[in-house]
Amino acid sequence: MRIVYLVLAVSILASCATRPENISAAYYSESKYEEWQCDNLELDRAQYVSALASASDQQNDARTADTLGIIFIGLPVSTLAGSNVANDISRLKGEIGAVDRALSAKKCLPTT
Repeated sequence: MRIVYLVLAVSILASCATRPENISAAYYSESKYEEWQCDNLELDRAQYVSALASASDQQNDARTADTLGIIFIGLPVSTLAGSNVANDISRLKGEIGAVDRALSAKKCLPTT
């Protein structure tokens, strides 16, 4: 019987929203940035980083809500309600990677 409870607990916890730092970046090509200037790339990167921070906060809130939902009612309520933004985080990380590769290819100096 303990094994059944353990399997049930693991499967419920696995359905919780993933931590933002554990979400892999989607691949985006840097080719769309080939014609961009360094200052435009840096501005775009800053916007992606800001959006990623916001999405990460939302994902952490969803994870907390899922944990509380599992504790009190046995269901990951946030994930079921669609508050999980893992796909957005993956996309934003991928876009940041693409911009970083474009910045590197253009040998842009980081602004201070």
